[in-house]
Amino acid sequence: MKGHGDILKVGTNEMELVDFRIFKREGDAIYEGIYGVNVAKVREIIRFPKLTELPGVPPFIEGIFDLRGVVIPVVNLAKWMGVDAPEEMAREARVIITEFNNILIGFVVHEAKRIRRINWKDIEPASFVSAQGGMDGSKITGVTRIEDDTVLLILDLEGVVQELGLFQPSSGKLEEGKYQFSGLVLLLDDSATARRIIKEALEQMGFDVIEGTDGEQGLKILEDLYQKYGSDLPSRLRLIASDIEMPLMDGFHFAANVKDDDRFRM
Repeated sequence: MKGHGDILKVGTNEMELVDFRIFKREGDAIYEGIYGVNVAKVREIIRFPKLTELPGVPPFIEGIFDLRGVVIPVVNLAKWMGVDAPEEMAREARVIITEFNNILIGFVVHEAKRIRRINWKDIEPASFVSAQGGMDGSKITGVTRIEDDTVLLILDLEGVVQELGLFQPSSGKLEEGKYQFSGLVLLLDDSATARRIIKEALEQMGFDVIEGTDGEQGLKILEDLYQKYGSDLPSRLRLIASDIEMPLMDGFHFAANVKDDDRFRM
């Protein structure tokens, strides 16, 4: 994020999150939802801008605005999640400007609190998260505990963006016969959306893909593959494709473990 001077060092097995809040009204009570998004995907955070409304769009798309010559759509996360937000919170809203594949999209949040640095070992997979309103567990990549033992949910905004139809990965098929690869590929990414997109491309090339969600799972898969193929593993496993930022063990630490193990040197 621009202006952030405390640069995260490579290979620390840590990530930085923008901690933001979504408030929900239930009767006379107001509840606080605590969420996070990877700083690497955040361009900047601004006050709620003057928007131009768009006809015929879902109610969670607030409109568009011009940010230094770039037209940006703005998504209201509370509305998308089906949250009845207090009016006073909406008036103080902020917009988190995110960037995916050179596409800028704004997300309305009620409060942007701070930047948190969290060790990946303290982030757990969100396998237990159930559907609530517009939010489902596939849009949560992990959870971590912060002060007062409260839980912060880490959003997979790529998945949210794709579901909203604001960004669609290319669905074009590779030219038949152009790629004739074979063998296994180990694919590691905590985003289900990213795994699906990459897996489809690899399978079109002829590879068989084995998926994992973090570095620890990746090492377990490699161990299982070695037990199955032994010294023949390098001729079976043709490629490892890993995300950098993942729960439990990041891509840098995963790569270091693979490099230090003679069995897995390709």
